[in-house]
Amino acid sequence: MVLRTAGTALVPASTAPAPCDAGQVRIAVSACGVCRTDLHVVDGDLTHPRLPVVPGHEIVGRVVELGAGVARFKIGDRVGVPWLGWTCGVCEFCRRGEENLCPNARFTGYQIDGGYATETVADARYVFALPGNYGDEEAAPLLCAGLIGWRSLMMAGSGQALGLYGFGAAAHIVIQVAQARGQSVYAFVRPGDEGAKAFGRSMGATWVGFADERPPLPLDAAILFAPVGELVPAALRAVRPGGTVVCGGIHMSDIPSFPYEILWGERVLRSVANLTRRDGEEFLAFAARHKIHTKTTRYRLAEVNTALSDLRGGRLTGAAVLIP
Repeated sequence: MVLRTAGTALVPASTAPAPCDAGQVRIAVSACGVCRTDLHVVDGDLTHPRLPVVPGHEIVGRVVELGAGVARFKIGDRVGVPWLGWTCGVCEFCRRGEENLCPNARFTGYQIDGGYATETVADARYVFALPGNYGDEEAAPLLCAGLIGWRSLMMAGSGQALGLYGFGAAAHIVIQVAQARGQSVYAFVRPGDEGAKAFGRSMGATWVGFADERPPLPLDAAILFAPVGELVPAALRAVRPGGTVVCGGIHMSDIPSFPYEILWGERVLRSVANLTRRDGEEFLAFAARHKIHTKTTRYRLAEVNTALSDLRGGRLTGAAVLIP
């Protein structure tokens, strides 16, 4: 399924297979998650896609072809492909292990064709072996909702009281990781969304409230998965002095001005940019040791526009996954 013009529906397309060049692997796609970042690409919020492009960056599949020089995988291996799809390897960021900040980076489903397809080609450096204790559909959300959630959680620290603003695909994974780390989670959902409140409670949140409410105690940290800039001041007010607010999305509406006093007290406001290979290795090793239950809604590949519409309209609980 191809995006030809931002702001329009995806359309089916049949194309000749892309070459599998040196350092690449060809993957037969068995599942691909539908991420909010895909929605930002389709809706034009992210303004520099390579068009036309096949979206999708939570890809699960099997290796069917190896490019020259690839020794990490063999034919038939089950693998996953995330958002970060290629980096230069030579810039200052790449050299110090911060390839997520590479100024020349290319991203799956944005500048590189992704997984809303029956097959894809990926740089083997940015392909991960997947733990065997997950089926294809349940593994797909781990590749972005899980990975970005993991990086956000690491930046938020190990404080006991953790707030999650926006209880969707990423948050329903992060809450399980946080609980395994002994943290208590306070979930904030869209005002009036009683279904999301019930979902948060079912996942074991200590407290669930609407995003405009204050938690019952000061938080040690908060992560914003909802792409809503006006939540930043609310989160700063909710965390204690010395606490951290992490913006976990790649796109967010403008942050309104706020008084310095809610940042003062050594509160920290920071963003998460993409992921590193180390994040992938650490998180997937954690997922192999601690079974993470992903709640998914299955769509056929031809139903991708419906899946995107359901995500846009807040009608999903957990994560949407496309099955070719």
